[in-house]
Parts: sequence; C-alpha cells; structure tokens
Amino acid sequence: MSEMITADLVDLQLDLSADTKEAASRALAERMVALGRVTDLDGFLADVAAREAQMPTGLDGGIGIPHCRSAHVTEPTLAFGRSARGIDFGAPDGPADLIFLIAAPAGADDAHLTILSSLARQLMDAEFTGALRSASTAAEAAALIRGEDTEPAASEPAASEAPAAPDAPTDPVEGSSGGPDEPFRVVAVTSCPTGIAHTYMAAESLENAAREAGVEITVETQGSAGFTRLDPAVIAAADGVVFAHDVPVRDKDRFAGKPTVDVGVKAGINRPAELLAEVREKAERGETSAPAGPTPVDNAGDSGDGYGTKLRKWLMSGVSYMVPFVAAGGLLIALGFAIGGWKIDKAPSVAEHFIWTDHTSWAALLFQIGGLAFAFLVPVLAGYIAYGMADRPGLVPGFVGGSVAVTIDAGFLGGLAAGLLAGAVVMGIQRVRIPAVLRGIMPVVVIPLISSAVVGFLMFLVVGKPIASLQSALTDWLEGLSGANAVILGVILGLMMCFDLGGPLNKVAYAFAVGGLAHPTDGSLKVMAAAMAAGMVPPLAMALATTVRGRLFTKTERENGKAAWFLGASFITEGAIPFAAADPLRVIPASMAGGAVTGALSMAFGCTLRAPHGGVFVVPLIGQPFLYLVAIAAGVGVSTAVVVLLKGARKATPSGPAAEETVPVEKRTPTTV
Repeated sequence: MSEMITADLVDLQLDLSADTKEAASRALAERMVALGRVTDLDGFLADVAAREAQMPTGLDGGIGIPHCRSAHVTEPTLAFGRSARGIDFGAPDGPADLIFLIAAPAGADDAHLTILSSLARQLMDAEFTGALRSASTAAEAAALIRGEDTEPAASEPAASEAPAAPDAPTDPVEGSSGGPDEPFRVVAVTSCPTGIAHTYMAAESLENAAREAGVEITVETQGSAGFTRLDPAVIAAADGVVFAHDVPVRDKDRFAGKPTVDVGVKAGINRPAELLAEVREKAERGETSAPAGPTPVDNAGDSGDGYGTKLRKWLMSGVSYMVPFVAAGGLLIALGFAIGGWKIDKAPSVAEHFIWTDHTSWAALLFQIGGLAFAFLVPVLAGYIAYGMADRPGLVPGFVGGSVAVTIDAGFLGGLAAGLLAGAVVMGIQRVRIPAVLRGIMPVVVIPLISSAVVGFLMFLVVGKPIASLQSALTDWLEGLSGANAVILGVILGLMMCFDLGGPLNKVAYAFAVGGLAHPTDGSLKVMAAAMAAGMVPPLAMALATTVRGRLFTKTERENGKAAWFLGASFITEGAIPFAAADPLRVIPASMAGGAVTGALSMAFGCTLRAPHGGVFVVPLIGQPFLYLVAIAAGVGVSTAVVVLLKGARKATPSGPAAEETVPVEKRTPTTV
C-alpha cells in the first residue's frame, strides 16, 4: 500500500482544523490535492457527499470511513486523520476519532481495490485500531496502515476471494446440522454500493463473531474487486444464510430453501452475533425462504427499521415496478390520441378491423396496445408491493388482489390495499412451522393457493367495496375541484414532487396522479398536468442558475447543469439530485418553492394532460399548452432566484465553511503534523 498512503496523507491533529464530517473530508482531501491525487477538490467532495447521503459511513468503535469512486481521482489514495474530540459520522455509538478518507478512481483496477478492501478488514481488528490511536508520528501511522509493522495485515487473505470454509465437509448433505457433533454451518453474502469498505468490514465482522460462537461460516464478498462464487457444495451443506447488503445480491436463487436473515450491510458490521443467533433460531423453527433473482434491496429493509420505514420501502418496491408500465402504456395511449383524435377510444378492435393505409387504424393500434399495458398498472403495483414484503411467494396473491381491485373499480387505492394484504398473508403463512417433507411444495403450491384464496375473499367481500367507494368519492372530488381548492391541491403536489427529487414522497405524488389516468376525468387530467409540470422545475432551475450565476457553483455542478437542461425538459426530476446532494439546505427549499408555484398555476390555468410522462415533448397533448409552459417558466424563475439568493448569501458570509470554499485550492496549505 506504499503508493496509496504516505506521511503527507496523515493528519494526527485533525480536530484542530475540522469539527464536522464535511470539514474533515475537506481537510484530508486537500492533502490529496496537494499531492496531485485529486484534480478537482469540490467535484471530489461532491462525490463523497453523494456517497454519504446514501448511508452514513460512521462505524461502531470510533471509526469514520468516508469514501467514493470519482472521476476526479487520478489513482487510488487513502488519507488518515485522528481527532481527539471526535467527529460525528453517524455511528450509533458516537463520534469517530479515526477517520479514513478513501478515494478510488472511477476505473480503479482490481489489485488496488483488493488492497483497500484488506484495510477495511483490518479496521475490525482492535489491536490494529489501538496501534493507530497510540501512533506518535505521521510516518508511524502510515507504516501501520501499509502493514509494515503489523503481522495481522500481512496475514490477511485477499479480500476479493471468499475465505475458505474451515473443515468444509467432503460429502455435504442438506441440513447437515442434525448430528450432535456437527457444527452449525452458515454461508453469507456481503455487499455495499461502492464495494470498497463496508462489504469487507461486514465479512470480517461476521467471521470474527462466527469463530467466537463456534459457527462455521463462509462469506462471499460481492465487492468492486469482483467476487468468487461460493462452492455449490458449501451452500448445500449450510444450515442457514445471512445476507448483509445494500445492493442486490447476485444470483440470489442459489440460496433458495434455506433459513435466511436479510439485513443491511451495517447490521453485518455492528451486530454480527445477533444475526448468527437469529439464523440459528430460524433453522431450529424450520423457517425457510425461497429467494429467486435480484429481489430489490429495499424490500424489507434492515430488521432494525421501524414499521414506517418498512412500509415506505414496500410501497416504493411496487411503484418502481409500476412506472415502466405507466410510461409505456400512457405514452402509447397519448400517441393514439395525437394521431387519431379524441374519439380514438371508440375505435373497434384492430384484431377485427385494421386498414394498413389508414392512419386512424394505426392510431387505434397504438391506443389499444397502450390500453393493455396500462391495464397492468394496479395488478403490478399490488404484486410487487407483496413481492417487496414476502419475496416471490407474494407475487401470485398480489397480482390476484390487484386484479380484483380493477374488477370492483377500487383503483389505485385498492391496489395498495391488495398488495399489503397479500404480503401480510404470505408472511403469516411463512411463520408457520412446516414439516421438512412439505417445504419443497410450499412456495409453488401451498402458499400461492392459500394466500390467493384469502386475499381474493378479503378484496371481494370485506375491504374491496369500501375502498371502491372511497376511490369513487375521490374521483368525484377531483372532478369538482375549482378555484382555491384546485390551487391548494396544486401547491401540495408541487411541494411533494420537489421535496426529495425522485424519492418516496415524489413517487407517492406521481403515483397518485397516474392512478387517475386509469379512469380519466377532467379533474384527474389536471392533477397529472400539475404533477409533471412541478417535477420538471428543479433540474431546469439548477440548469438556469448555473448559467446566470456560474460563479456560485463548482466546475462539476456547472457541467451537471448542462445535462440538467435536457433532464428537466424530459421530466426527470432526479437531474437535480447532484445539486441537492452537495447543498441540500439551499437547493431543496428553492426547488420546493418553484414547484409549489408551478403546481398552483397549472391548476389555476386548468391545464390537462393525458400522457403520464414526456415533459415538453408531449406539449401537443396538453390542454392549454401555452399557459402550461408559462406555469413551468414561472416556477423555474422562482426556484432560480431563491437558490441564487441563498447561495449568494452564503458566499458573502466572511466565516464558516462557505467562506473557505472561496479560497483557491492552490493557496491552501494542508495542516502539518
């Protein structure tokens, strides 16, 4: 690791120059800039902040590991800082006194990433971290990190390879823990978004806990340096499975039929002993799972999540699978109307009547294909909410419940209820202890049969009709909206669309708007128009702000601003995320202000929209198109003015982090030891 860290990249008095995680990252990054390892300080720090926004990088034991892949990094680099007071990196047990800033190039090779992953494993060694806390010079700390004075570092296995299973059986048998003298065997998979640090720290933590508990464990680390698949014989011999991951587990169906604990990667680092105990308890109860394919990581979330967090993740699972059907079906329907006129929905089936030279027939074809795709909206929503809750066994009752919701006109709300019911029913069935002889048919016969019958009964005879009545009342309310009520709804939609820039609240507002297109009325078409208009504002406003006041933004943000023009025009709200990640306290309020103005004006102008997506490219399909563009322009102007005002005020402040940003990089001198 001699090329990755030197004494110049070590700061043993980091607390003298930094008291926040942002300041700490900046101080260490400046050392990288001074050595030519980082080419754009602000651009690199924006990438670090974006990674930090995904999940805090603080770990139990007083460790902070901010890290990222970045195009502004010339070679893999590690900087180390020590803070006597401690700096908060979001760890459950308090501030971190050991901070490692890991910078990996966007195309880092496997050899370098393997070295970084070995460091991540070392951080789980109390002897190693203790030596770093007692190091008296920067050169001594750098040598320790390079492994020059520590035996554990030299003996670490290559992190890109799965550790060999101790005393792996030569003739594995499914459920081999039955013998009294045989150890409990576990296989585990760890992974994280960047695949540099948390992946390998979780693996090391699980292995240490397994040794203390007398459990045999084999870990597959699915990191950036690649991964070696577990031997199928080792998986077959395992008594349980632990998934500690924040990205989808690759080839997850290999572990079907095993007792499984599925958590976030941080749980693997912070509470490995609990996870091993939990999977052992599941094995003793006979609980199994049947994962297949890349189940979304957000399905059930960490077992420590509250019910509200889990509910949000389940709903997001359904919405994320629903959106492609919405986009494809809705745009085809809109094209059908654009080519064939507003009466195209009365055209006969193209299977019985189609004239090749008649544009109306082609319009009818597009409309009817789009209608079929759009008809899947509610069943797909329900099916994948259930999938998010209970994995593959939830699909059948979820789709059945969603179809019932369509049949009884329960609409979007019925789909939500059906998905949650289906997931809950399947999860309840999975908790029942089943004899081993029946486990093989549970996922494919018993669970689909019982859960579909129960969900169908509940939707048809218990909850479906009240929800259908509520859906009808909501539709009537939207149809009767006018004046101040319509404007207020527009403001609410605008705020929701711009609050998290494509996140859960944005998706809820969008799904609400799209749900009305299944049975379009004048009110529901106005809602759809307001939602799309507001969602276009944040990226367009950031693009305009970087154009008129470029000096308030970093070079990277100015480059992102060029792309944001197209993203905003295409109704891709996520185009503003890079700006929000770097400066959320100014960008998000500015975006919400403009979104509220646009939503209110769109509703006040009576603009309508039949297409669920498309941005300015579907303006010909919009009712009151000129006023619609005026509403968008007004919101973009408001957001631009607010963000420029807020950023300008920050730049004018003579103290604090903002003032530091105005100092040219070449004039800064890294803190010396």
